[in-house]
Amino acid sequence: MVLRALLLCLAMGSALAQAPSPTLAKLRHSGVITLGYRTASVPFSYLGAQLQPIGFTMDICYRVIDHLRRQPGLADLEVRLMAVTSGTRLPLVANRTVDIECGITTNTAERARNVGFSLTYFVAESRLLSKRSRPIPDVDALRGLAVASTIGTTSIQLLQDLNRERNLNMRILAGLDDVDSIRLLDSDQAVAFAMDDVLLRGLLASARKPEAYSVSELALSVEPYGLPLPPGDPEFKKLVDEALRQLFRSGEIHQLYKRWFQSPVPPQNVNLNLPMPASMARVLKEPTDSPDPEKYR
Repeated sequence: MVLRALLLCLAMGSALAQAPSPTLAKLRHSGVITLGYRTASVPFSYLGAQLQPIGFTMDICYRVIDHLRRQPGLADLEVRLMAVTSGTRLPLVANRTVDIECGITTNTAERARNVGFSLTYFVAESRLLSKRSRPIPDVDALRGLAVASTIGTTSIQLLQDLNRERNLNMRILAGLDDVDSIRLLDSDQAVAFAMDDVLLRGLLASARKPEAYSVSELALSVEPYGLPLPPGDPEFKKLVDEALRQLFRSGEIHQLYKRWFQSPVPPQNVNLNLPMPASMARVLKEPTDSPDPEKYR
């Protein structure tokens, strides 16, 4: 009796392990994959002159699509594009409305409880943007002052945690997007704007007077970017990760990096002139999907 029960458990475990991917089943049935994109996250995911999403992450996602189309039953897979915000992106992936979010999303242990994440493809650091006339070097300089960040981001969560832990009595203002957040700084409603350094560079590159701003040298946190994927679907994640590994091994990722971070990018032909971070170079050689910031230091 015990042996029979044990064999039954093993059979059930094997069946579960071989359970088909719900995402792949949906893609084969509908013939359509939905990619989430951001409208103003230069140079990762934003609207170009033709009002179509372009950017570093969008290019990566299209390489993933190429790999998926080589899988059985997916040769004619069509792409549907859906705009998402920092507040809607993860819920739309969690409820399977969006199959891959192609934006700028940090992989954290908390988020990974609700969605899957691909291998890390970029590593940023959160910093403070302030006016050069009143530079803010670190978060302690914000004691009793107003600081802005964007709703639904790890930066605003970090500010809330630091505010509580250090009893800083900061007033934290939430912008609807990064452009809205920098407006809070420009209008003097906030003395600083906390966000990932690479996104701050993108905003400054298109600013009328970039020299009027200062970015803190001290980083608040490390931000590993991954592609958010539907939860509980290791088979689909495996295919996405295969595409990323191929991109890393072939060296094409370096071409994409040069295109978006070291060359003029549309629509204003601004060059960010951003050398590849050492932490990102390590990730390309030794891929990981870890949400632990210490893995990237």
